[in-house]
Amino acid sequence: MQKQFLETGEVVSTHGVRGEIKVYPWADSPEFLLNFDELRIGGVDYAVEQSRVQKTCVLLKLRGVDTVEQAMALRGKVVEFDRGGIELEEGWFIADLIGLRVLAGGQEIGKIADVLQYPGNDVWVVRGEKEYLIPSVPAFVKEVHVDEGWAAVELIEGMETDAH
Repeated sequence: MQKQFLETGEVVSTHGVRGEIKVYPWADSPEFLLNFDELRIGGVDYAVEQSRVQKTCVLLKLRGVDTVEQAMALRGKVVEFDRGGIELEEGWFIADLIGLRVLAGGQEIGKIADVLQYPGNDVWVVRGEKEYLIPSVPAFVKEVHVDEGWAAVELIEGMETDAH
């Protein structure tokens, strides 16, 4: 089952004296966080009044957080977004893939334990009795059914690793 709210970063510090917070994003780029008018921090929903990128982080001004003390109380908390607030080209988030059963030739070979992100394409780390590294490209990933909890792949020689 897909989670409604997905983790996207962490509040690492305050910025200035008017209650701005600095968020270290876990997404591909800090610009991703600029897409949201609302975010959930530590289980509380906040309206985003202003957001901007500062180097590798995002500075956020949240409605109702107007002092350094209020901003400091958010430090160390996880920032989440509502998945309904964004559309993806691929149709799923990495968090949706973790734990999916992976089938090859109709047999379950394991579950997606991790997704490695490389410039060319992502690589699924599938762990079962053996471990496999499967590039997330149409030649190898044949079907993905997040709602049903499985994906079908085609394996070739070299995808099986020595890890146990």
